[in-house]
Amino acid sequence: MVNDMTKEELKMLANKLMFEMDDKEYETLLSEFDITLKQMELIGKIKDIDKVSPMTYPFDLELSDSCLREDISNNEISFDDMKINVKDYEDNKVKLPKVVE
Repeated sequence: MVNDMTKEELKMLANKLMFEMDDKEYETLLSEFDITLKQMELIGKIKDIDKVSPMTYPFDLELSDSCLREDISNNEISFDDMKINVKDYEDNKVKLPKVVE
């Protein structure tokens, strides 16, 4: 299997996500992609793998199970209290800089 991802593509993606890595980190990431692709290729060779349902949770859950907590909001603050910590806001909405293209 050939890794089609290049260092230049990774640099472009990192730039879009607004973070930087040095060349050694890019090489490590490319190596990790290669390992992952090889593992996926091995998994794909398992006989009748396509007949197995994917597992999303290790055991069946009912919504009433005790391991799930009730979704309760607390510690709410007013917009006036919150805007003390914000740089820019308009019409009770916080303005944020664009992070991803």
